[in-house]
Amino acid sequence: QVRLVESGGGLVQPGGSLRLSCAASGSIFSINIMGWYRQAPGKERELVATITSGGRGNYADSVKGRFTVSRDNAKNTVYLQMNSLKPEDTAVYYCNAAVRIIQLGAWTDYWGQGTQVTVSS
Repeated sequence: QVRLVESGGGLVQPGGSLRLSCAASGSIFSINIMGWYRQAPGKERELVATITSGGRGNYADSVKGRFTVSRDNAKNTVYLQMNSLKPEDTAVYYCNAAVRIIQLGAWTDYWGQGTQVTVSS
C-alpha cells in the first residue's frame, strides 16, 4: 500500500554533515506530518524532528541548531540535513509519515526500514 524508503545514511567524522531523504510511494491521498526518529543500541526510539504539511518544523532539543527538516510535498519526500554531527548522533534513523489513502479516511502511521548513521573518527 504505502512504502517509505530512506537513503543517505553512512559513516561520517565528528563535525561532518549528512543529508537523509525519505520518499513515500503507493496509494497516497494525502500526507500530514512527516518526520524522523532514531534508535541507538540499547536505547528507545526517540523523536528527532517532524514537519507539518505547511512546513512547520519541530525538533528535539539535542539537535536544535544542527539539524534541519524539510519536505517536498509534490514528491512526498522529507529530508533531514544534519550538520555538526556528534558521536552521540550515531543511530538507525527512521522516517515516519501520517498518511491518508482515501479522502476523509483515517490517518495511519507508516515507517521506513531505517538507515544507519555512524559518527566516528
